[in-house]
Amino acid sequence: MRGVAFCMMALYHLLFDLRYFAGWPIAVTSGFWGAFADATAGLFLLLVGVSLTLSRARWRARQASPYWPYLMRRGFRILGYGFLVTIATWLVDPNQVVLFGILHLIGVSILLAGPFLSGMLSNVLLGSVLIALGVLIEGVVLPASFPWLLWLGLPPAGFSSFDYRPLLPWFGVALWGIALGNLLYPGGRPVLPLPDWSALPPARLLTWIGRHALVLYLAHQPVMITLLVLLGIVRLEALGLT
Repeated sequence: MRGVAFCMMALYHLLFDLRYFAGWPIAVTSGFWGAFADATAGLFLLLVGVSLTLSRARWRARQASPYWPYLMRRGFRILGYGFLVTIATWLVDPNQVVLFGILHLIGVSILLAGPFLSGMLSNVLLGSVLIALGVLIEGVVLPASFPWLLWLGLPPAGFSSFDYRPLLPWFGVALWGIALGNLLYPGGRPVLPLPDWSALPPARLLTWIGRHALVLYLAHQPVMITLLVLLGIVRLEALGLT
């Protein structure tokens, strides 16, 4: 499923690049493709929650040491990658810099997830409240001189970004994922029989993509943009390189 989510994201980013760098008339921030982007982010966050329950169960089965130090290291590592994205997007276009995108969100969600890893119904309820709050504050804009709540879902006036995924409502989706993981994989074992698709080439490819999703995420945009330049679809002028 993470491999599927990555393919969805790569498709959306390809269309975004064609719109932003090549000027193709694609409505990537509204309509179908806007909803497609939200569905992709939602699937990623849901899987973050499920993966955390599996990770903790496997950790406890193998080690006697506490799980939370590993959780903190993992969260800060992904958050660090998010800051690399911030630097890269600032170099491409300072007016669209990613200050709190999907990697920042996943990193912070992992850091916050510790107290909620055992919950099921409580996570569904709290996640629903956070999602509802995110919907309620959507469109609320703070003064341009006050950017400090951008991470929460309250951007300043004039804010624009290649990628913006605040804690409200998206951490609520991660809590749903934790609840789903505890429901479907109590103790790290599936409660339902799952078909074995491991011999099918598409399943093997998607599994490989899912296992390397973070590295592929960091690499896919430079690779796609380079290919678009080589194909003559995007000019270097659009990248600010000439």
